[in-house]
Amino acid sequence: MIKTIIFDFGDVFINLDKEGAMKNALNLFELHEFPEDLSAVNSIYEQGLMTTDEFLEFYLDNFPNLDKDDILDAWNFILKDFPKHRLEFIQKLAEDKTYKLILLSNTNELHIDWIKHNVRFYEDFKSCFDAFYLSHEINLRKPNATIFDFVLEENKLIANECLFIDDTLENIEAASKLEINTWHINEKTEDITSLFTIKSDLF
Repeated sequence: MIKTIIFDFGDVFINLDKEGAMKNALNLFELHEFPEDLSAVNSIYEQGLMTTDEFLEFYLDNFPNLDKDDILDAWNFILKDFPKHRLEFIQKLAEDKTYKLILLSNTNELHIDWIKHNVRFYEDFKSCFDAFYLSHEINLRKPNATIFDFVLEENKLIANECLFIDDTLENIEAASKLEINTWHINEKTEDITSLFTIKSDLF
């Protein structure tokens, strides 16, 4: 029996353009593929192990022909719209108080700052959750098992009484290994508001 629902943020609530963002970055940085050292820095920043100033300085040092605004625009390019019907869905779930609601997202400071400034109902959204975990604030990142262990222990949860929803397969696989129920949502064909129809077998 599901007692707790753990939600990802990007492509579950807020729409992302991952392919467009990568194409835009490659064009801006004049690269054919994204090198491992840049990906590693992005991951470190997403875990809050590097400040925003350090992160921007790294990119400006490596791409001296660009300025701060170029980097910021490229970094935030991935973030798109947040459909209102998804807010209404989570608000209804919060009002019903049937399930414990947790958000667990690989999100960095620049992205959450952009969302705070551009999604007018962000605080209303955040208030729907019993716990709200962003990777840069807790220094942990999916798909590492430690982040799931942290959530389970912090909230005194039993793994098989939880449902974890994410659009990234490696995150889903990591949660499944801990006996957490999962939904690998397809952001192109599925919507979080169909949760109780698509995963009716769990409820």
